[in-house]
Amino acid sequence: MKLLSLRRAASVNLAVASLVIGGAASGHAAASDQAGASGQAGVSGQAADRSAPRAAAEPVLRELAAAKGIYYGTAVTASKLNGSYGSITGEQFDSITPGNEMKWGSVEPNRGSYNWSGADAIVDFAEAHGQKVRGHTLVWHSQLPNWVINGSWTADSLRTVMTDHIATEAGRYKGRIDHWDVVNEPFNEDGTRRQSVFQTAIGDSYIADALRAARAADPTAKLYVNDYNVEGVNAKSTALYNLVKSLKEQGVPIDGVGLQAHLIIGQVPSSMQANIQRFADLGVDVAITELDIRMTVPPTSAQLAQQKAEYKAVTSACLAVSRCEGVTVWGFTDSDSWIPEVFPGYGAATPYDENFRPKPAYYGIAEALGWTDGGTTPTGSCAVTYAVQNQWNSGFTAQVTVKNTSTEAVNGWKVAWSWPAGQRVTQAWNATVTQSGSAVTATNAPYNAAIAPGATVTFGFNGALSGSNSAPTAFTLNGTACTA
Repeated sequence: MKLLSLRRAASVNLAVASLVIGGAASGHAAASDQAGASGQAGVSGQAADRSAPRAAAEPVLRELAAAKGIYYGTAVTASKLNGSYGSITGEQFDSITPGNEMKWGSVEPNRGSYNWSGADAIVDFAEAHGQKVRGHTLVWHSQLPNWVINGSWTADSLRTVMTDHIATEAGRYKGRIDHWDVVNEPFNEDGTRRQSVFQTAIGDSYIADALRAARAADPTAKLYVNDYNVEGVNAKSTALYNLVKSLKEQGVPIDGVGLQAHLIIGQVPSSMQANIQRFADLGVDVAITELDIRMTVPPTSAQLAQQKAEYKAVTSACLAVSRCEGVTVWGFTDSDSWIPEVFPGYGAATPYDENFRPKPAYYGIAEALGWTDGGTTPTGSCAVTYAVQNQWNSGFTAQVTVKNTSTEAVNGWKVAWSWPAGQRVTQAWNATVTQSGSAVTATNAPYNAAIAPGATVTFGFNGALSGSNSAPTAFTLNGTACTA
């Protein structure tokens, strides 16, 4: 299992969301770095089946993004582009990035010997689903074949090898790639140049050489330099800014910068929008290219709520700058995330859980793109059963069962009631519960949003009490009164 560059671990600053309580997410299986192992298995170009009914309230990110004038993409693993993984990829995203399949070590492990199966499969899939492709990556210090790493190079000999590689790969997909991450991660944290084999042998000019070679190979693709920890204004992002400014002044073809955005909950840079804007002011496009937001696992409902807010904030920062082209998440599901293997004890970084169920972060993205959760109000009625299952001096456990007695499905629900005796919810499961004074609202979890006609949904909670424990006398479902 081959991994991309190990990110420097940073401490986690967890902000506690007040009054928000809800169910816990499942555990997270380790996956290979940056959207999985470099799987090379072929994938059918046949479009995913879109005939299956979708819940009326479920947002479609690619449609929402298109309406806002941006794209919303995901990194993918070629060998997984089938089943639920393939269906969600095709349905929800309008741009895909090969996690590993276009890296030099994957396509040319031995000099002059090529393996295009994984890269071809991803491009074919994208074209069958009306998606852009972000080529990733042509020149990078990591995941190089040994013959490049260990070669005895002069500046001229390595420059020739590098530009030949770019001509071969970018030329193969000429006219089929929308964006190329031509050079990936050229800087150290302090803004100095990373001493890669290219920097060491060729010197500072290797970036300009690579960009010129990419333009010659595919004149229509947008050419990017991509890096991490450059999301806010800091020494590293300023070095990238100065590089882009210099390249523009020299007439070197560069169309954009990629801000990877491998973030930690509670540490999203407050200067992100300003940073995007300053690059745009140089006359280049900007993209969020590898977004994930990791946290300690198992996550709490407060962490998931904060992650939702931060996915929403990052998406909003892009939307606020006209030259921000779009956002790509670095794997849409926790089952295909690189985080658990590289950062032990961390995970839950993506918008979907490992069972392909949308997490709050998914809805945060949708909300940033203009979606509102209106739910579906039953045309008939609803029934609520409230039961105290256990009680002690200062607390109790209760269960609420909601039945949809109407003739239409409920897609997204909010159950509301008021406490008659000052009770307070302290912990909940199968719902996210908020309380203001005596008023309580329970909102569906991502996995139980739909209630078919005649079906029920059940959630529970622990509560605190200081006097009597009288039961609520009235409940509503999406604003409609229920029988109790």
